[in-house]
Amino acid sequence: MAAFEAFCAAPARAGAALYVLGDLFDQWIGDDQLREPLAQRVASALSGVAGAGVPVGFVVGNRDFLLGRRFADAAGAMLLPEQIVVDVAGTPTLLMHGDELCTSDIAYQRFRAISHDPRWQRGFLALPYALRRGIGDWLRRKSRAATAVKSETILDVEQHAVEAAFRAANVSRMIHGHTHRPAHHQLVVDGRACERWVLADWYGRGSYLEVDANGGRRRDVETAGSTTLP
Repeated sequence: MAAFEAFCAAPARAGAALYVLGDLFDQWIGDDQLREPLAQRVASALSGVAGAGVPVGFVVGNRDFLLGRRFADAAGAMLLPEQIVVDVAGTPTLLMHGDELCTSDIAYQRFRAISHDPRWQRGFLALPYALRRGIGDWLRRKSRAATAVKSETILDVEQHAVEAAFRAANVSRMIHGHTHRPAHHQLVVDGRACERWVLADWYGRGSYLEVDANGGRRRDVETAGSTTLP
């Protein structure tokens, strides 16, 4: 949390815009989770970025897909579609969480379709908070157990899904998270040179992708002992 607050207090405020591409929380069981201190601190940190004049956009992830308007208002953020093309330093760029690209994980894609159904979400959010918390904890344990036995290939994106996303958006740059495999991939789609940036998670250290007219750079959050990533 300290790294996130340091990021929001300094580098995030120097940007033209801040985009959070999902899984800001390990789980989100409804916007009444704002009653919890950690959620309040996260919202407050983002609100500080917005208050400094930097637009904040948020794409939900597979762990916090229930983030809603109440959280967005508290964070001073705008909830964005699951996939959106934005102008990033003069280049149309496709932003997404990225879980929809992992098409080989059939079981997860089946759950994703169910959990993103508005009727399912309304039913879940109507449950008592304590029950939702218990279900959320159970789902996280189940997810960890399932991930532990899946192959690396299944857990990664599928090339054909990546290429289809580039074609559908008609862009040459994509940025996403989800796989926790930070990298800069260069590829050719229908004769066009494209690049795909994959964001890191924040479990070991805080890091972010900085993009300007000269391209993208992965950076560590500048807290004690941190360094700039190559």
